[in-house]
Amino acid sequence: MKFIVVLHTDNGQRYGVTVPDLPGCFSAGNGLDDALESVREAIDLHVETLIEDGADIPNLGTLTQHQANRDYAGGVWAVVDVPVEKYLGPADKINITVPRMVLNRIDEYAKKHGQSRSGFMVAAARAAMHTY
Repeated sequence: MKFIVVLHTDNGQRYGVTVPDLPGCFSAGNGLDDALESVREAIDLHVETLIEDGADIPNLGTLTQHQANRDYAGGVWAVVDVPVEKYLGPADKINITVPRMVLNRIDEYAKKHGQSRSGFMVAAARAAMHTY
């Protein structure tokens, strides 16, 4: 999953990192690269804890939504990819019937956005159900 993060610094060397979509998830690092690697680990642990506690991953907001939050003013924005799907259990293979025209459009859209057909379908289902 891709998570939007915001970095803040007072001296241009040490950065604090906040994950707006995961309240209470934050990290820090010396330099941008270190801070981003550190927040990947923090996100992984945070999501693992949520799942173990029986909670859902909160809905992910958009960059525009987060940038409108005054708490993050002046921050440096980044997107980090963290493979948290491993905590959701194994994948199940399903068989569904989809009209050919719709399937062609799904495939075109998914390819254009660097997704697989399955990845697109899961993302669409999550969006429709308003879950992560």
